[in-house]
Amino acid sequence: MENNGKLIVLNCEKLERRFAMLNNGRLEEYQIERDDDEPKVGNIYLGKIINLEPSLQAAFIDIGAGKNAFLHYHEMLPAGDDLLERRNEENAEDKDFSIEENIAAKRKKRQDKPGSRLGAEALRRKTKLTVADIPEFFKPGMELLVQVVKSPIGTKGARVTTNMSIPGRYLVLMPYSEHIGLSTRIENNQERDRLRKILSSLELPEGMGLICRTVGEGRRATFFKRDLDLLLDYWRKIEKATETREAPAEIFTEPNLIERTIRDFMTEEIGGIVVDDPAAAKQITDTLKRIGGGKMVGKVTLYNGSKPIFEHYRINEQLKEVYQREVRLPSGGYICIDETEALIAIDVNSGRGGSRKGTDQPEFILKTNLEAAEEIARQLRLRNIGGLVVLDFIDMRSARDRDELLRTMKKLVKNDRAKTKVLPLSKLGLMEMTRQREHESIKDQIYNPCPYCGGSGLVKSPVTMSVEIQRRLNSVLREKRFRGVEIRVIMHPDILARLRNEDAQLLRDIEEKYQHSLTFRADPGLHYEEFRLIDPVTGAELK
Repeated sequence: MENNGKLIVLNCEKLERRFAMLNNGRLEEYQIERDDDEPKVGNIYLGKIINLEPSLQAAFIDIGAGKNAFLHYHEMLPAGDDLLERRNEENAEDKDFSIEENIAAKRKKRQDKPGSRLGAEALRRKTKLTVADIPEFFKPGMELLVQVVKSPIGTKGARVTTNMSIPGRYLVLMPYSEHIGLSTRIENNQERDRLRKILSSLELPEGMGLICRTVGEGRRATFFKRDLDLLLDYWRKIEKATETREAPAEIFTEPNLIERTIRDFMTEEIGGIVVDDPAAAKQITDTLKRIGGGKMVGKVTLYNGSKPIFEHYRINEQLKEVYQREVRLPSGGYICIDETEALIAIDVNSGRGGSRKGTDQPEFILKTNLEAAEEIARQLRLRNIGGLVVLDFIDMRSARDRDELLRTMKKLVKNDRAKTKVLPLSKLGLMEMTRQREHESIKDQIYNPCPYCGGSGLVKSPVTMSVEIQRRLNSVLREKRFRGVEIRVIMHPDILARLRNEDAQLLRDIEEKYQHSLTFRADPGLHYEEFRLIDPVTGAELK
């Protein structure tokens, strides 16, 4: 299959599945999936409230994972409103009088009970809960249906919400919201009106909402009806599971990478999909037939080449830069990407081109910045990094050039699947943007912190270690209890090389000063920053 246009490439292995989307052979999207027990975005759990933290305005929920999930008070309101409505209905069924009278009776019954006033008041007013009501309405030990919106990252547990959303091929079902909406990427007003009429005609249970996804553009009503029936069936199974399962329990699992690829990426603009696993290829074709994508079945190809599929399409070659700090630009410039705990810092440099005549001209600077903007948008997607991103572009004097850079950056991130917001260049020449972060970055998925340097990327220099060894020897040899005791210093071979050459005279000076003989040995097994002072007779370490 040729590399022209957009092509999806899937590599399926025992421990890992990889997704890549190429645009004319250039890598534009990349995802990996591994089998583990970590909560994934989209999973739904029946959780149990462990405690509420008013200072954080959040609750911690046990969902059966290693760390408790974080639930902000705002994200608890949809579940609270649903509980109020259910109580209202139950009260109305209990006695043969009006809902208003029944609510008043419920309020009177609970008035004298601690912690029940706000819940009863909300029932009486028949209004929605507010954040102020949460501590009175929700209590530790209470079971709650929650959905993961952000996977565990680093030391933080998953972030969850009670505002459920279940995505299908063409629709997103929102069980606790009455909102009916369309993807903002559907821009044609006539098509938007047509889709609104279709959504309005669908038989949707009261209190539920729908969003039409971008892939629904141009589709007939039968596609939406079929998709809605499937989503409602999912929700019925979820509700049934909450009645039969005990918290904490996983109720709904987000589809795997293969199924998500079909659901989220298989659009008319995709020229083809190539997969190297027969079972996955069959799953893709069967799913496409089931969801009404029969025309796209012909675009699915099973790869049987001699080279690994990611090598054949030169994806591995392009992935190398995803793990590098520097990325080169066509003009000769480059960008530097540094991930920190607080933010992502990206610096744009003109490179060697800055020494050539004319490279300080506004035209060259604008060209380099625009190249950098395009590569930055691509790298953010490929690396799956987000949060606060600070971009240090090359300074531009022209307000027109700065405006053009801002327009270009906004256009480049418009189709990013993660929500982004871009701010104008500040007075210091920095552009700030935020990018939604739902998962660990590709770097964090692939690498563990180095056990040698602790993730800093730095170790002490041989000079520094020589200084520390001499300082320790001076300290030990001053003590009377070590006089007459033979001392052997053991260290990393690279450090010993420094002591035997550049610093040999300094060590002889120490021996003469204290009239003490020293011996030195190398141990390749020692950490670069580690050394030990040993009594060779007893083998004891000198403290």
